[in-house]
Amino acid sequence: MSGGEVAGLLVAVFWAILVSFLAVVLVRLAQTLKAATKLVTGVTEQAVPLLGEASATVRSAQTQLDRVDAIASDVQEVTSNASALSSTVSTTFGGPLVKVAAFGYGVRRALGRKEPGSQERRDAGNVVVGRTVPAARRGGRKRRRG
Repeated sequence: MSGGEVAGLLVAVFWAILVSFLAVVLVRLAQTLKAATKLVTGVTEQAVPLLGEASATVRSAQTQLDRVDAIASDVQEVTSNASALSSTVSTTFGGPLVKVAAFGYGVRRALGRKEPGSQERRDAGNVVVGRTVPAARRGGRKRRRG
């Protein structure tokens, strides 16, 4: 065997080892790709129904939010109506009631000053320490004998 033949034989062995190594790597890569494909298929099979359920849940939530929005607008309208009614009642009855109260107060004051010399009449609205309350204001019941 000559030097050229040995060198050719070494190159052939080297290429055989390299091709064998690449074949093993390619087989392992093919197995990894098959496993990845199965995994992606499994995830896809599980994800599609989950996405459908999530979409249905979002639609249901949107429907509920629409209902809540309608209720909130109705409550706002009722509140506005109640405020308007309160304002109307206050305007309608407030003025005359104030006038009646003022008239009653004026009448009480006028009747209270009827007897200018009477100390009892002047002190009727004041609290005086040490004085007793008249029997008519005590609120007690009179007992009947008999």
